[in-house]
Amino acid sequence: MAGPGIHQFQNLTMQQVLAPQLQQSLQILQAPALELRNIVQQELQTNPVLEEESGTLEADERPKDDNDFQEEFERLAKLDEEWRDYMAQNVSYSARNLEDEERRQFFFDSIASQETLQQHLWEQLNTSDASELQRQAAELIIGNIDDLGFLQTTLQDISDNTGHPIEELQQMLNLIQTFHPVGVGARDLRECLLIQLRRLGKEGTLEYQIVEHHLEELGHKRLPEVARRLGVGVEQVQKAANFISTLDPKPGQIFTPDPNSYVLPDVSVDKVGNDYAVSLNGEQVPHLRISKTYKDLMTQGTNGTDVRDYIREKIRSGKFLIKSIHQRQQTILNIANEIVKRQHEFLENGTAFLKPLTMAQIAETVGVHETTVSRAISGKYIATPQGVFEMKYFFTPGYQTAGGASLSNTSVKEAISELVRNEATRNPLSDKEIVEILSDRGIPIARRTVAKYRAELNILPSNLRKQY
Repeated sequence: MAGPGIHQFQNLTMQQVLAPQLQQSLQILQAPALELRNIVQQELQTNPVLEEESGTLEADERPKDDNDFQEEFERLAKLDEEWRDYMAQNVSYSARNLEDEERRQFFFDSIASQETLQQHLWEQLNTSDASELQRQAAELIIGNIDDLGFLQTTLQDISDNTGHPIEELQQMLNLIQTFHPVGVGARDLRECLLIQLRRLGKEGTLEYQIVEHHLEELGHKRLPEVARRLGVGVEQVQKAANFISTLDPKPGQIFTPDPNSYVLPDVSVDKVGNDYAVSLNGEQVPHLRISKTYKDLMTQGTNGTDVRDYIREKIRSGKFLIKSIHQRQQTILNIANEIVKRQHEFLENGTAFLKPLTMAQIAETVGVHETTVSRAISGKYIATPQGVFEMKYFFTPGYQTAGGASLSNTSVKEAISELVRNEATRNPLSDKEIVEILSDRGIPIARRTVAKYRAELNILPSNLRKQY
């Protein structure tokens, strides 16, 4: 009975020791380049034996001499304890000293902030002739305008909650609806479009009548019905609908901060002759090494056991980090090479020639588990002659054409998109007709699959694409 119990205890102990390192290794594998750089910077702050290979360390970053090492040891031991808590709980932890925090805050303070819609409206209000009481009423209205530019409550509710006369609120809403962007302060889409048409001098026109009385029918492309009700030709309604489509249904959106769309590709693919060369973009990842100073401290007999044990643990931890980064880079490079090998036609000719590919196929060739491939490509980008793509873009199931060739789902979607782009606007292609055309090209596909892909491409059904 004792044997199995001891064995289980040893296994449990090993799992507890290895778990933080394994978590760190997986975190490094999954991290995109910029995130990995942050992880490495955190390690540089918490592990004194690590240093960057390139560049000269600043004076305050150099390891302390022997006399100051004990003080440094006590400070770092505390950081080490906090770092272990971080790895065990798998939460983000960053140990920064005061100078680091000041530097970080200076960086954020230096970022130019984008003006919000509310700030833009307040500035216009401040330049108006409104009285102080009117400004208060206008500010209440502006505070209830959402990021798209629409008033999200009624004037009656504002009046009931604040005591401002509703007539005064209506007067201020009329003022705000003259502000930029045109259409701001509307209570619904109809009012938003009517404001824009009035500013364009189109009050009383066919476009104005359609928006005011037939916006729902227009949304469902019931142009013949609109024409019959207004007593005009369908072609006139189509022309008016084309103009209405140029108006902005979300005027406040121009002040919505864009998501950070900048990505740093982990891999670059360049054409060299008739072949393609794959390279890692490793300049964002610091090259690490174990500090010689701390190696020397290990050999000095003047240091106590606690100091040597601490340094030994830090060296072991640093070597594991360096090894994990190396394995990450090599795994990503191996996967990228295999992708390039299998997607040569895509690199030459574009999306229509993307081949079906699964992670299991790459995993078998590279010699890793399928989940490793999944983690390695997570959030990673690859720069190719055809553009910058997420690495997972290249992994897609597909079809076997009549000629025996393989075609990816992405290529089929591109074919559907191209058919719709080139269709006759007066007689758009139905899903059934798209199925027939693709079948003639040797691509077997079900009608429901065409409908599914069309929806994913944000392409309307044929009856809503028809123009007159």
